[in-house]
Amino acid sequence: MILFNQIHEIIFHGNGGYDYETVYNMPIWLRKFTFNKLKEHYQPSDEDDVISKSKQAMKTAQADGVVPKVNVPTYVTKASKVSPKK
Repeated sequence: MILFNQIHEIIFHGNGGYDYETVYNMPIWLRKFTFNKLKEHYQPSDEDDVISKSKQAMKTAQADGVVPKVNVPTYVTKASKVSPKK
C-alpha cells in the first residue's frame, strides 16, 4: 500500500513529469527522495500556513472595503482599593 501511495503522489504532484512505469521502475532510494522532496514542497510549515492565511484575510477585507479594527487595550485602569482587614 505504501508503494502505491508513493507512486500515486509522485505522479499526481509531479505535474505531468512522471508516468507510472517510470516511477514504478525507479530505484527505491530515488523514489523515496523524490517523494520526500515533493512532500516538502507541497506541505508548507505551520508558520508559513498561518502567515498566508492572515495575508489572505487582509486581502479579502481590503477588497470588501472593510478595514479591520484593532481593539487597543487600556492599561490605565484604576484598581479598586481594598482596605486591610483588622
